[in-house]
Amino acid sequence: MGTIGELGEFGLIGRLTRRLPQGPAVRLGPGDDAAVIAAPDGRVVATTDLLVEGRHFLLDWSGPYDIGRKAAAQNLADVVAMGANPTALLVGFAAPPGTRADWAERLYDGLADECRAAGASVAGGDVVAAPQVTLAITALGDLGGAAPLTRSGARPGDVVAVRGRLGYAAAGLALLEAGRDGPEELIAAHRRPEPPYTAGEEARTHGATALLDVSDGLVQDLGHIAGASGVRIDLDSASVPVPEILGPDGLRHALTGGEDHAFAGTYPADAVLPPSWKRIGTVAEGAGVRVDGRPPPPGAWDHFPG
Repeated sequence: MGTIGELGEFGLIGRLTRRLPQGPAVRLGPGDDAAVIAAPDGRVVATTDLLVEGRHFLLDWSGPYDIGRKAAAQNLADVVAMGANPTALLVGFAAPPGTRADWAERLYDGLADECRAAGASVAGGDVVAAPQVTLAITALGDLGGAAPLTRSGARPGDVVAVRGRLGYAAAGLALLEAGRDGPEELIAAHRRPEPPYTAGEEARTHGATALLDVSDGLVQDLGHIAGASGVRIDLDSASVPVPEILGPDGLRHALTGGEDHAFAGTYPADAVLPPSWKRIGTVAEGAGVRVDGRPPPPGAWDHFPG
């Protein structure tokens, strides 16, 4: 297989793009100066993210396939959090020239498979030599004629609900940091999140007033809704789902751990919550987030902790 340096830029591009099936939203995929993606709604939901080796993943802990799945998932989840259907990813891939070509292929297999799970495609991108593996990803989505779900729509009297796993990725990271190899379900959650991609449509059709992807920790991310909406969010810790597998620090992991890419939203008090959503709190007048009437525990993710 050789290395990506031995393949050269265009040899690598050819090798990788052959592994990328294209869905119906992609009218023109890899091979030209730019891709063409259908936008029947007349609007495009767009988001971008960076993953840097040593900061977002360690090569000793995650293989290329898992890194690809995780990179795609965290961007696709942001599109879903707007109430949109993901359509395409654009991927910038940087790596040392000595990186094995089959490592890069497995990375792109992960990207393609996660896109398939969400109904999207990898439609294009770029490759470049760099001292460490870095992924720069742009995700696109279609609102299908609906209004976007934002962070600013919560109102006093609404209820707060979540969809998806909380705390699993954080618990898995703690296990890896401690040199442990199980429970495997938690370690796998750190390596490869499983966003419930139907959550955006569920939230929209059941009247959600605000929605976001839980990437940096439940408390911190709900704080974004509270700030954007000018409200206070009151959480009931007894209602937060904390399965036994999370261990003695389960509640802390569920409240402050990120990277599971669950979804948290607010709904009118009289709304019928979608199946698989769980009510965990209420919206009131005020500011910030409270847990059982008290300030929340510290520990949420911050790229620039200061």
